[in-house]
Amino acid sequence: MSSLTFPLYAITLIFIYAAIAVGTIPQLRMNRATIALVGAALLVVIGAISEHAALESIDLGTLLLLGAMMVININLRLAGFFRAVTSRTLRLARTPQMLLALVIISSGVLSALFLNDTICLMLTPLVVDITRRLGRDPIPYLIGLATATNIGSVATITGNPQNIIIGQASDISFVSFAAHLAPVALIGLALCWGVIVLLYRTEFRGTLAEVELPPPRPFTPLLNRTLGIVALLLIAFLLGAPIVTAACVAAAALLVSRLRPRKLLALDWELLVFFAGLFVITGAIRATGLSDAFFDATRSMLTNGVPGLSLITAVLSNLISNVPAVLLLQTSMAQFANPQQAWLTLAMASTLAGNFTLLGSAATLIVAELAKVQGVELKFGAFLKAGIPITLLTLGVGVLWLMVTTG
Repeated sequence: MSSLTFPLYAITLIFIYAAIAVGTIPQLRMNRATIALVGAALLVVIGAISEHAALESIDLGTLLLLGAMMVININLRLAGFFRAVTSRTLRLARTPQMLLALVIISSGVLSALFLNDTICLMLTPLVVDITRRLGRDPIPYLIGLATATNIGSVATITGNPQNIIIGQASDISFVSFAAHLAPVALIGLALCWGVIVLLYRTEFRGTLAEVELPPPRPFTPLLNRTLGIVALLLIAFLLGAPIVTAACVAAAALLVSRLRPRKLLALDWELLVFFAGLFVITGAIRATGLSDAFFDATRSMLTNGVPGLSLITAVLSNLISNVPAVLLLQTSMAQFANPQQAWLTLAMASTLAGNFTLLGSAATLIVAELAKVQGVELKFGAFLKAGIPITLLTLGVGVLWLMVTTG
């Protein structure tokens, strides 16, 4: 590689990551998916990565797992599962503190089992509707929903996109991953509740008014069938079955249906395209030697155990978003003395760092955008007030826990 091409590749990659972090390019109607795809094509054109290497860098297993989980989530949504769980859970609330706890617990647990972005899509309109019916301020409950979906998703490989990538690359089993990080998620959910209650003392006084909530109307045959297949999938995970294979078999079973294929295959194609583009971009980083240069520049911090890696991961996740940060840092995992500890740290820090600002993760952005459509504005500053202490506290717990259990 000549002395001229290396700076060209570096500048191009920096521009692509900056555009992905911002989420758009001025004067152009582009989002993160189209930016990643165009960026990947540009890197092939300028020779940063060959066409063959670009195709090889795409992790088909991760894309299949994402697609399979999307099929499962679509069936659960069509069956009315998420609405039924939320409605029945929130009927138990008698005080504002209990209502917040139920929002946090239900969204956290569901995010551990399914993709956190899906949970935000399903639950945000329901939380806005219920808090309005009860005459409460929706903001603290929306903050609880947004932060809890990230915190809960840290518990499992299938909880969020970055964990799916890590699960595929690390070969850590579903059970081992959950055993190490589920306690972090549980403690984090409790901390999330405590921070929000302290920050919004006025909102959490008194009791809730009696209101009539519309009864959930799930499509029982589809719901029973989907829940049965999901239960078998979780058993397969617990027994150590290959995660991608098990998820794809479950998705295939759900596609054998009388429902129209167009409904069942209404996947988030933008997310899949985004991932494909990111895989090529990361492949170019490796091919150009930029990943080695980054590791050399940050070696002292990265190799400083769980705290150092957590700090680098958290900073990168807020600069370029958590999925690109994971793809960038995963190239260095083999160089750690304790690779499993490094992978778990990467999963923990990249996920929990997403709560630092409203722009820190796709889940928090989904909550803000859907709430805005319903006339509730979750402002950047309001989220920041809760997001900073929640992020610092949960990251602190995660760092201490992994230092003790994996050291």
